[in-house]
Amino acid sequence: MDDEYEFADKVPPSFDRVGDMIKNAEAKGFNPGLIVLLVVVGLLLIFLVGNYVLYMYAQKTLPPRKKKPVSKKKMKRERMKQGVSAPGE
Repeated sequence: MDDEYEFADKVPPSFDRVGDMIKNAEAKGFNPGLIVLLVVVGLLLIFLVGNYVLYMYAQKTLPPRKKKPVSKKKMKRERMKQGVSAPGE
């Protein structure tokens, strides 16, 4: 019966190695959360800078927008406000 309790206070070698690995794990590599954060921030920064560059390019190259044509009714109303009679009336 003494043989059963001979190894009761000892840790098997496989579990002993796992304990050492856990102790040394924090010294190796990057935190996965940090990597994800850096990737997301990098993509967001590329997106914003790209949009700004496209906006500046469009401002330089595209012609100015055409104004909507003013209707005859509005033109007539504006002339009446200024006191100028519309031609033909």
